[in-house]
Amino acid sequence: MGPYVRTVKTKSGATAVQIMWSRRGGHAQVEHLGSAHGEVELAALRQVAQERLHGGQDPLGLEVGMPRVAAAPFPILSSSSARLCWALERAWAGLGFDHAVTDEAFRLEVLARVVEPTSKRDSLRVLRELGVDWVPAYRTVKQCLVRAHERDYRGHLEAACATHAGVEALTLCLYDVTTLYWETDEADQFRQPGYSKERRLEPQILVGLLTAPSGFPLMVRAFEGNKAETKTIVPVLDQFRSAHPAARITSAADAGMMSESNLIGLEQAGYGFIVGGRIPRVPGEISWWLTTHPGEEFTDAQTWRSACPGSTRHRTDWTIFYQYRAERARKNLHGIDQTLSKARKIVDGISTAKKNRFLQETGGTCSIDEALVASARLRAGIRSYMTNLTDPDPVVVIGTYHQLWHVENSFRMSKHDLRARPAYHRLRERIEAHLTIVFTALAISKWIEAATGVTLRAFLHAVRPIRQVVLDIGGTTATGEDHLSEEVTAILNTINTAAAPPHHTTRY
Repeated sequence: MGPYVRTVKTKSGATAVQIMWSRRGGHAQVEHLGSAHGEVELAALRQVAQERLHGGQDPLGLEVGMPRVAAAPFPILSSSSARLCWALERAWAGLGFDHAVTDEAFRLEVLARVVEPTSKRDSLRVLRELGVDWVPAYRTVKQCLVRAHERDYRGHLEAACATHAGVEALTLCLYDVTTLYWETDEADQFRQPGYSKERRLEPQILVGLLTAPSGFPLMVRAFEGNKAETKTIVPVLDQFRSAHPAARITSAADAGMMSESNLIGLEQAGYGFIVGGRIPRVPGEISWWLTTHPGEEFTDAQTWRSACPGSTRHRTDWTIFYQYRAERARKNLHGIDQTLSKARKIVDGISTAKKNRFLQETGGTCSIDEALVASARLRAGIRSYMTNLTDPDPVVVIGTYHQLWHVENSFRMSKHDLRARPAYHRLRERIEAHLTIVFTALAISKWIEAATGVTLRAFLHAVRPIRQVVLDIGGTTATGEDHLSEEVTAILNTINTAAAPPHHTTRY
């Protein structure tokens, strides 16, 4: 009788798996492989026993000289990024999006964009790699874009974002504009050539993003590519105030999009503003200080205050603060030295460049404008901040303006990490739906960053490699998972604490 596998119940209630090796004379040799305390362990031990019995045997039909291929002992039935999917679902529910939009295809498109921004067609590959329960067809994805526009998904999602941000207590909004271009020469009424922040000549659109002070998105709007940036902020704020009348909004924006007429328009519409920018000449307050403090240097964070009295153009008094920062001055002076060096090369005939801000031409001869150089050095490190708030605190005004890096970071995230440029859409309805997906993905990303304390990129780098597999062990299924490090465990625990259980979504 040949060797065979047997199972024996032990006194502890476990099941021992043994191999019986039969010998002549009635003597048998027993090899104990282990004891199982469940069906999965029992199936695994049986599998090991079968491998031990048939180890080293070639399957029938193999040709002589063919390499021996070891059979996989535990076939993988499925593999998924279950931990990552769970975290994204918790973020979706934590923002209240599960009640705002019950479209499963839309939700999956948003989650796929957070994980790996790509085209709508390729997003299906991302979903399959994530191992989600249901991957929509490409036709379903295109129908989802139509539904998103027709059913105003963006309005519902923006309302959920406003609720999450606490719009009733919101007093400050950050606003900025960016451009998204198409790699085509054909323009239409929406995609128009205009001033490009990326210095492109192709048709483009303007995208205005309104955020909370933390950079959490509140509203996104698209405008024609040839529309002036300064004419976008008031319509966006008007729409936000119409949706949330309780909010008393002060907007902080960069001086590049805040002309005097635009500031007057904001004030007439009842909005406060904080705008910062460079100074074209030395202000009178600073000139007076230099006169009364000869030989003294500016101190870091030194601030001057100036008044812009109300007039027929603007009713209230505006306040201007000027602040000197040593680190900013160091960078400005470095740039001035580089520009001046290039200007001297042009004057000496070493360089053929013609444009330089320190050059002046007199009678066909180029020379250095020493007065402009001296003025630029004097203004190095000084920045202006203007506001129409009553009795403003310089610390609050200046600190508020410097929070604009949040919205700039959001734009960088949407254009690089989330790749907002919709190069694959032509119709405005599809472009608007695409921006809704990008806006929602940006909100989820900001929620994850706020909850975990790490960036979106670090979060994906830590959690995405964790795979969960379902194994076939001798006809019995078992679940296996990669090891969870302390970092990943801490991230998942914070997400679990911060979010509510997900609400049921509906497939379309």
